[in-house]
Amino acid sequence: MNKEHNYYVYILSNKKNGVLYTGVTNNLFLRGFQHKLKTNTNSFTYKYNIDKLVYFDYSSDINTAIIREKKIKKWNRSWKIKLIEKNNPDWKDLFDDMIID
Repeated sequence: MNKEHNYYVYILSNKKNGVLYTGVTNNLFLRGFQHKLKTNTNSFTYKYNIDKLVYFDYSSDINTAIIREKKIKKWNRSWKIKLIEKNNPDWKDLFDDMIID
């Protein structure tokens, strides 16, 4: 039995042009919800109130997703902002759309 998986690289922010956090997960909804609930009080995202999903992409291969996450983390801030604004110019919280759908 071969089950297909999706692995998500995502960027969170606390506001437009605010603090950025890049991560990878196999369950974007659950991970986003964890950030919203602020379940890890020792985390970077908790400290800076980062819980708005402003960008994500996915891959069916975990290694590809991890490589992408590491590349984005090394990018300078202006490249990350361009990536976000290419598909989300208003910095809308994309997590809201997952709840509605």
